[in-house]
Parts: sequence; structure tokens; C-alpha cells
Amino acid sequence: MTPDALGLALGTAFAAGLNVYATVATLGLLHRLHVVSLPPSLDPLGHPIVLGIAIALYAVEFLADKIPYIDNVWDVLHTFIRPPAAALLAYAAVAGVPDTWRVGAALLAGGVALTSHTTKAATRAAVNTSPEPVSNSVVSILEDGVAIGLVWLAASHPVLTLGVVLVLFLAAIWVLWKLFGLLRRVYAGPPRGRLPESPPHPG
Repeated sequence: MTPDALGLALGTAFAAGLNVYATVATLGLLHRLHVVSLPPSLDPLGHPIVLGIAIALYAVEFLADKIPYIDNVWDVLHTFIRPPAAALLAYAAVAGVPDTWRVGAALLAGGVALTSHTTKAATRAAVNTSPEPVSNSVVSILEDGVAIGLVWLAASHPVLTLGVVLVLFLAAIWVLWKLFGLLRRVYAGPPRGRLPESPPHPG
């Protein structure tokens, strides 16, 4: 497995964990417009039918992702879509190597996608505790921008993408650690006061 193939696989995996439809649509458009040259095994992404479905689903996600709490439900449902789709993309991206390496790349990509997906979902749950609605849309747009930019980077500079994904992966782990602590405090409510101590018995 070459570093180029691994960089493409892991870069698109992290992006797919944020927005799988934007990832597929961006890859397909870049390939179809000859901006980048993808491996032949990824040629179907540039087919008009695949592009049409990906763009239509991205439009649905773009709207659902801007509505507080609807985005949380959407993220829960996509726990079963984003990581498997990332694994499938990785399996196709590293075609031409033994199946053992392809399966290993798919598992690694699925884990990376699950990490970025979980970070996205936890971030949204935290953002939705804010009473104002603007931050939700801002975070959603930033996530889409990161996903699309990372796909372009993975397709055009895959070796560089390996370093970027490592940094993003470590950052995601740190964010998850902080967010889970915050969410635990928010949903647990105010701490209960301590019971008064009993006075000591005489004698």
C-alpha cells in the first residue's frame, strides 16, 4: 500500500465522518471535472447517477444539520452510515494490494470516520445547549468546509494529508474528552448540596 493511497483513504475517511454526502460529491466532481485523478476503482463516484444522489442527500443534510436537535437525530442515524461508507471508500481507494491490506485500511478508515463522526455529534449536542440559534448554523457550515477542503487535500496532496489527519485525529480525541465532561455536567444538573453533619454524641 502506497502512502498516496493511504493518505487518500484516511483523508476521505475523516471527511466522511463529518459529512459523507459532501465527501462523495466532492470526490466525484473533482474526478469528473478532471481536477484530480482518482484510482480507477473510484471511477463510479464520477457517474452522474452517483453524483446526483450524493448532491441530493447533501442538500437534505445541509438543511437538517441547521435545525437544533434535528441535527442530533440525524447524527445518531448516520452513526450507521458514515463509518461504513468511509470503510468502503478506503477499501476501493487502495485497490491493487493484497486483500489483507485492503481490509486493514478499511478498518482503520472506519475507526477514523467514527472518531470524527463522534466528535461532530458531541459538538452538536453541546452547541444545542446554547439558547441562541446562530451558533448551530455556523458550526455546521464550518464542518462542511472542513470536509470539502480535506477531500480536496486528500485527492491532490495525499501524503501531506496523512500528517493533517493525524493532527485532526488527536485534536478530535482532545475535543471529545472536554465535551463529554461538559455534557456530563450540563445534563447532570446542579450538584446536590451536602447533608448537614450530625452533631457529635456527648460523652
